[in-house]
Amino acid sequence: MEQANNKKVKLGFIGLGQRGAAFGMTDGSIGLMGNVLNNAKDAIITAICDRFPERLEAAAKRIMDNGDPKPLMTTDYKELMNSGVDAIIISTSWDMHVKVALEGMEAGVPVAMEVGGTHNIDECWKLVDCYERTGTPIFFMENCCYNKDEALVTSLARNGVLGEIAFCQGYYCHDLREEIAGGIDTHHYRLAEYTNYNCENYPTHELGPIAKLLHITSGNRFTKLVSMASKSIGLKHYIANNPKYKDRLGDREFKQGDVVTTMIECENGETIFLKLDTTLPRLYERGLTASGTKGFYNQTTQSVIIDDGKLDHEHTAYKDMFFTAKDYDKYLPDDWRNITPEQIKSGHGGMDFIMLKHFIHCIKYKKPMPIDVYDAVTWMSVTALSEQSIANGCVPVECPDFTRGKYKTRKTVDTMDYPIVKD
Repeated sequence: MEQANNKKVKLGFIGLGQRGAAFGMTDGSIGLMGNVLNNAKDAIITAICDRFPERLEAAAKRIMDNGDPKPLMTTDYKELMNSGVDAIIISTSWDMHVKVALEGMEAGVPVAMEVGGTHNIDECWKLVDCYERTGTPIFFMENCCYNKDEALVTSLARNGVLGEIAFCQGYYCHDLREEIAGGIDTHHYRLAEYTNYNCENYPTHELGPIAKLLHITSGNRFTKLVSMASKSIGLKHYIANNPKYKDRLGDREFKQGDVVTTMIECENGETIFLKLDTTLPRLYERGLTASGTKGFYNQTTQSVIIDDGKLDHEHTAYKDMFFTAKDYDKYLPDDWRNITPEQIKSGHGGMDFIMLKHFIHCIKYKKPMPIDVYDAVTWMSVTALSEQSIANGCVPVECPDFTRGKYKTRKTVDTMDYPIVKD
């Protein structure tokens, strides 16, 4: 049993842009910093870092308006790491994630690193080697692992409701044309990414929950993948028809294909299908499914199909056999059964709140990170591997074992406590 600990975790924020502080956002997002201020009673922000002074000033004001002391304000993240913080949160541009994380680990400061892929497998090995040498905890902030839908399907799998899982799929379908083109004004890193690379550039939202469900790095591993990309026309068309960007970006060529699909093979025999679709008009969808011997979960339709021997899969009324996800609320972890309306509103439907709560708890009580360095690099590496596959004619590419064989005996650390349900 944990002993009471009233000490607040001192956090340092590195990167105060869209994800870090959500300045300029109009969709109700409050960013990671706002989530800590509004919900994490066990934490306080004591230091902030960004290369833009106006962001530092705005963030400091927000912290002080919350009733907290003025934080250290710096453009040098090394100064922040040496300021006495208990942990750092890295929400910089993608290309800086690994560099800053490595320096934080070398300084002995626990790290929470925002998501995104990497174009360099060597970076993955550097993270692993640094962790194994220093022992500094690193947490990969894949918030979708804490979402209600993903929590439900994982709990269904853990309880055997779906039987033995054979196949999963996940999408990152999100119309980001304005965000990408708007990077010319907002400094958003996606503009450079879509200009310079052609790959599955954002795999972890869909892949992270699937990997956890399939015990990847803990008894299972990815063995190979193959990717292919469609032509790149979406951004060109969008820019040509948008006066705000036509003159400044009209001549820009983009390498990134509009739709990238990836298939992954797992050692235990499962396969995974991923789709990246961000530069054509469409609705947001993560499209998580899990197909097992007893049943099927579908995030898009919010439904569960159980094979009870009566399933007529060709009948026109087969949808009448769907169970809604709400029929399975008893399988949800307490994090979702006890969440408040205010916490749900605090960012991405509540999953940001739950994710940060778990990270802060792990720091406070020195517990193992539920999404650790081996999870992080395994999921991130899909970007570099997909890039290799596409560039070489959509050939299969071997997936490295970043655990160096430890996956065979590593025990799964779930992101949440999934209930054991006895019907």
